[in-house]
Amino acid sequence: MTQTETSKSTLLGNLTFQILIAMLLGATLGIVIHNMYDASFAKQFSDNIKILATIFIRLVQMIIAPLVFTTLVVGIAKLGDVKTVGRVGGKALAWFFSASFMSLLIGMFWVNVLQPGVGLNLSDVDLTSAAEVTEKTQHFSAQNFIEHIFPKSIFEAMANNEILQIVVFSIFFGLAAASIGTYVKPIIYSLDKTSHIILKMVNYVMKFAPMGVFGAIAGVFAIKDLNDLVITYIKYFSSFLVGIASLWTFLLLIGFIFLGRRLKILLKHIISPLIIAFGTTSSEAVFPKLTEELERFGVKDKIVSFMLPLGYSFNLDGSMMYMTFASLFIAQAYGIELDLGTQMIMLLVLMLTSKGIAGVPRASLVIVAATCGMFDIPVEGIALILPIDHFCDMFRTATNVLGNALATSVVGKWESGKED
Repeated sequence: MTQTETSKSTLLGNLTFQILIAMLLGATLGIVIHNMYDASFAKQFSDNIKILATIFIRLVQMIIAPLVFTTLVVGIAKLGDVKTVGRVGGKALAWFFSASFMSLLIGMFWVNVLQPGVGLNLSDVDLTSAAEVTEKTQHFSAQNFIEHIFPKSIFEAMANNEILQIVVFSIFFGLAAASIGTYVKPIIYSLDKTSHIILKMVNYVMKFAPMGVFGAIAGVFAIKDLNDLVITYIKYFSSFLVGIASLWTFLLLIGFIFLGRRLKILLKHIISPLIIAFGTTSSEAVFPKLTEELERFGVKDKIVSFMLPLGYSFNLDGSMMYMTFASLFIAQAYGIELDLGTQMIMLLVLMLTSKGIAGVPRASLVIVAATCGMFDIPVEGIALILPIDHFCDMFRTATNVLGNALATSVVGKWESGKED
């Protein structure tokens, strides 16, 4: 290992250690505030301390749009032709949809086996807390879904960090550039250098990660009654963790089949992005860092540039597992029996409607609420899972990051072998 590689490894280790300490300190401070002060002060403290997390996430968000555009366009141009783009894209989509389907099945399997919603007492549920989510489902339709995919303005898409819309524009732009040939080399060269500048910015932004994680964790624990959460939701949360653990086992097993012993090296590279995603519940917060670490792992930059933006739109394994689990949990809580055929239809609906939800606040809950409405399950049942959703979100966000890292690495290996 060179001195530079050793230095990078040390920095990564230091960052990971700092983030873990920040999580511990944040949780401790939040619990102290919650137990020693009244609810109004705790709420005010939570709002103020979360500013640290907001600053970090906004710093990351400011570079996502230009990074996705430049890396994806350069990646497509470097792939060379439409045939190669189609081949890599076909492999990517095959992986994404297979992984999504398995994630949905795992969620459906465990919620049926463990039945966490059966016999739940609904008398103390605060239905007003679900208003924010259920209002969004009123605007959820096939037309809005399509409009969310295709941009009417790339500038509007970039301003709103609509990742899927940016991906669609970048694919068209990259394919057009690749088809023109040598005339566009100066533009591709400029975009390539721009992407490296943005990746350099990542190193500066990541210095704020421990503060962001500290603020996010402290803010949540300050207003959440830990004892009530554990007592009331232990069955739901433990069942969910069984599902997540099963999904991680499945993903890592598939990763080992294709990557072998290099899987361990990959996990060392992505441990910091996983912890940041876990602490901030934001996949966006680690997009730039994940890009950098996958390239260090050895995946060609053109593959990372192409795969990762697509993965953020189409490959959200943790969210997929959660959406099936949560939808059927709500049905169980209301005593609604759904036969296997109906559950499979629900699974397919979730498979289609969940694509492109990256970057949408509380998108998983919105999709769950909309799906419940389609199957005559009370939409206000979302209030059942809202109090603990943040903690579930920590695990599903980290799972999304793991799934995208594995997908990019495996496709990268396939294409590397093809080039050889």
